[in-house]
Amino acid sequence: MASLHLGDPAPDFTAESTAGPLHFHEWIGDAWAVLFSHPADFTPVCTTELGRTAQLAEEFARRNVKPVALSVDPLDSHRGWIDDINETQKTTVQFPIVADPEQQVAQRYDMIHPRADSTHTVRSVFIIDPHKRIRATMTYPPSTGRNFGEILRVIDSLQLTDRHGVATPADWRPGDDCVILPSITDAEELRERFPKGWREERSYLRLTPDPSESGSREH
Repeated sequence: MASLHLGDPAPDFTAESTAGPLHFHEWIGDAWAVLFSHPADFTPVCTTELGRTAQLAEEFARRNVKPVALSVDPLDSHRGWIDDINETQKTTVQFPIVADPEQQVAQRYDMIHPRADSTHTVRSVFIIDPHKRIRATMTYPPSTGRNFGEILRVIDSLQLTDRHGVATPADWRPGDDCVILPSITDAEELRERFPKGWREERSYLRLTPDPSESGSREH
């Protein structure tokens, strides 16, 4: 299977999950989704990751994002593992975990990297928008747990840039200045779209206050 690229349609699938049969595109609905894979059940790093996802349930919901996990272990294994996650991570897993023992979903999403592990999924992350398009991907080795703060930061950036037509600079956090796209050059359009003003570091590098924040700035 060829690698999926940014902007590609997220492959649809139907699979068993801990929440019952999951028809992926139908389940996403008009929300965003984060699909993330795990090498195996009952593994230490994965246990902390799923626990952290459960702890961040309100943060995902506030962004209209549905998390869903996947591993190639069977459904009964997932159910037993959830008990361990809840107990050790002091949380309650309420998002679905997809069972993919035949690796059908894993193959469609290119989650099997033979040089890392020929039988289990690597730690893949797919951020998918309501149009079922892949907007961001991240891939971690089996030994490295994911930074869920970074996943939320990327979602914040994507949602902000979709609404306001800006870009976000290095290390951006919500509330920080944003970058005006170089393609916007008309002075009237600039004033209309960025009423808070902007500062011009270079002709191609213009910074404006976060459009979702209150306040103004003279340009």
